[in-house]
Amino acid sequence: MLYIKNHQLKTREVLMTPEQVAAQSGNAAWMLISASLVLLMTPALALFYGGMSRQKSVLNMMMMSFGAVGVVGVVYVLWGWSMSYGSESIGGIFANPFQYFGLRDSITDSAGNYIEGASGYANIIDIGFQLTFASISVALISGALAERVKFSTWLFFVGVWGTLVYFPLAHMVWGGGLLSHSSQGISAALFGISGEKAAIAPIDFAGGTVVHISAGTAALVLALTIGKRTDFMRTPHRPHSLPLVMLGAALLWFGWFGFNAGSAFAADGVAGLAWLNTTVATCAAMLGWLGLERVRDGHATSLGAASGVVAGLVTITPAAGDMTPLTSIILGAIGGALGCWGVGLKYRFGFDDTLDVVGVHLVAALWGTIGVGLLATDRGLFTGGGLDGVKLFVIQVLIAVSALVFAGMLTAVIAVVLGKTVGWRVDDEAEFEGIDVAQHGESAYDSANQDAF
Repeated sequence: MLYIKNHQLKTREVLMTPEQVAAQSGNAAWMLISASLVLLMTPALALFYGGMSRQKSVLNMMMMSFGAVGVVGVVYVLWGWSMSYGSESIGGIFANPFQYFGLRDSITDSAGNYIEGASGYANIIDIGFQLTFASISVALISGALAERVKFSTWLFFVGVWGTLVYFPLAHMVWGGGLLSHSSQGISAALFGISGEKAAIAPIDFAGGTVVHISAGTAALVLALTIGKRTDFMRTPHRPHSLPLVMLGAALLWFGWFGFNAGSAFAADGVAGLAWLNTTVATCAAMLGWLGLERVRDGHATSLGAASGVVAGLVTITPAAGDMTPLTSIILGAIGGALGCWGVGLKYRFGFDDTLDVVGVHLVAALWGTIGVGLLATDRGLFTGGGLDGVKLFVIQVLIAVSALVFAGMLTAVIAVVLGKTVGWRVDDEAEFEGIDVAQHGESAYDSANQDAF
């Protein structure tokens, strides 16, 4: 046994075995790898969305993802971490943005020792991990706005939406706020507490509500508020590069292991379970999407396979640590089929969700968040939870609806304000000729006839 520093705010000498030291180092290494994997997801999304776009708008679509990383990386350090995970909660909705502004008192203590985070390794590692979640969450929304909005307005939106929607939701669900397991949360108010926590703890293992319901809802609201492209449902919109779409989906799948397995916050059995559940749910979702596509349209397509992969990843995200591999297959297969059905909503109701964010993210995330209330291991409504299973199902529906309403209302306000101030739309000529040239002064390919694609 040996003495080492335990890097809490009040540093003290503690007795740790070599095995405990090794476990702490291993967990820290795993979380740094996971953070890197999640960071990869945003450039992967750029490939996925870029391939789905028309040739004349691929660069703009990819720039929206890269721009999201740039803005979020700055504002997260300034006030995002503090608003999400600060201890000075304001009404259980968000934390004081000035408590840890600029990561003050979040990295080292007065003696220069790294402050220990909630899981035993340095707090700064958790900060980096959560920053990457915020980045991908905002970037997801961009798919609903392809080919018609100003890049500058998008960057304004990223900073404002992250501040007013994402950071508060992260606090409410993961930071001890109203939608969490906290004794001050909604679940505790409805069904009582056990010890110092809600007797029925809501489940959002890696971001069904915080990431995907919020982003999917924002995409729907923006599509309705900003309006359609001038040629929506008048001319075919074909992805300009299906191999790029499939490459993006593959990299998203790879990065998602950091997203889901990393949310165990340790290199342990829960991480392994989340990894396996993520894999099999995604496989089942791809098959579910392709099956419905084959029956409905007569073809199983590469775009359907790639979209099914992403729908499956979204579906299992809130449930990855709370299911068995068998129930994950069930959840994923239904999620893939629902996602395939969901992408058709834009044609039925006439909103221009260009790259299918509503179907792939909102619909699949709603099912994943509610479905875990049905299938959570030993406590779901259909898996032996009994009366507590009924309560869990109610809570899952409640947090899903709450995230949807919260994100929807605030996104509508943000969209209207930005529309009336800086303006959203490029002019009709820029939209027709190609937003890449109009907004960025460059084109993706040296092609004389790119306007046709």
